[in-house]
Amino acid sequence: MVATAAAAQPVPLRRPGALLRAPAPSLPASRAAAPFPRRTASMKISQLPLTATRFSKESDSAEDDELLSELRDKWDAMENKSSLLLYGSGAILAVWISLVVVGALDSVPLLPGLLELVGLGYSGWFVYRYLLFQENRKELANNLDALKKRIIGDDE
Repeated sequence: MVATAAAAQPVPLRRPGALLRAPAPSLPASRAAAPFPRRTASMKISQLPLTATRFSKESDSAEDDELLSELRDKWDAMENKSSLLLYGSGAILAVWISLVVVGALDSVPLLPGLLELVGLGYSGWFVYRYLLFQENRKELANNLDALKKRIIGDDE
């Protein structure tokens, strides 16, 4: 115990200022110190041209007012507003439930990898079936146009 107590005491220096006056050792200049070459032609931030633009709410406010008035007109024209609210809340609930189901499926071991493999196979089939050949691309475009007309109800 006496030996550990003696070792723990600091040893006084003969000249306390000797460490402060010692010159710092100079390190040799090497290429490893600066790995990136300096570019002399690069521009500093202060040299970049800056242009100030004024933010204008006037041009956007006219478009916003037009959009809001159009939405108000459509909302007032709706006969059954409660069904729209019911469908909207049902859609939000369906998205929430699907996120919960996907999270539960993601926690099952091996299932996410299997589902990724199924998705990769389906993507490959879709590319082969609809995107690889020109006549199939035309068929896909016609199918999408027909679906768009069915959804929008455009009878042109």
